Amino acid sequence: MKFLIAGDVHGDLNSLKHLAEKAKKEEVDAIILSGDFTYFDYLTKGTFKILKDSGKKIFIVPGNHESLATTDFVVKKYGVYSLHGYYFDFGDVAIFGAGGANIGPNISTEKEMFSLLEKSFSKIKSNKKKIMITHDFPAKSLVEKITFARGNQSLRKAIDEFKPDFAVFSHMHEAAGIEEVIGNTKLICVGKEGIVINI
Repeated sequence: MKFLIAGDVHGDLNSLKHLAEKAKKEEVDAIILSGDFTYFDYLTKGTFKILKDSGKKIFIVPGNHESLATTDFVVKKYGVYSLHGYYFDFGDVAIFGAGGANIGPNISTEKEMFSLLEKSFSKIKSNKKKIMITHDFPAKSLVEKITFARGNQSLRKAIDEFKPDFAVFSHMHEAAGIEEVIGNTKLICVGKEGIVINI
């Protein structure tokens, strides 16, 4: 399975066109947006049409810029899939996630985030490979050391307990591209350019 994962596009149509082209060129199975696809809930016209025209499945989690109402609207209007407390089973590979962050206009509590991840993970724990998608980043991570914000304790707990193969997030624009390994989990902070994961 190949996934193109990006975050913090904030309605930038040029970045979205680049992602759609990259998805086709790399022949990925799905495009995943790890939050902040709007700018304070303002959805740029054409955002999801550009991605849908790539012919790929689209998955999202809300960021701290998206309310749950905006996320639900996007799911219903554009036929994309929400991973906020949900999962998608591709056979051997599964993706699951939770959106929001501990700062910003749309805050999710750490308890709520862990509960959503736990619920979705319980359905796919027997899958061989797992990718956890969030907007916020985990505590005690490299990203926390180089940015102004504190990491999310519940996400670190989820990594320690669920041991996904990948934990992919965004939120800290300046940390895009940073990777590290905690236990058996590879952590990747993505930006609007996106990265391809082959699993």
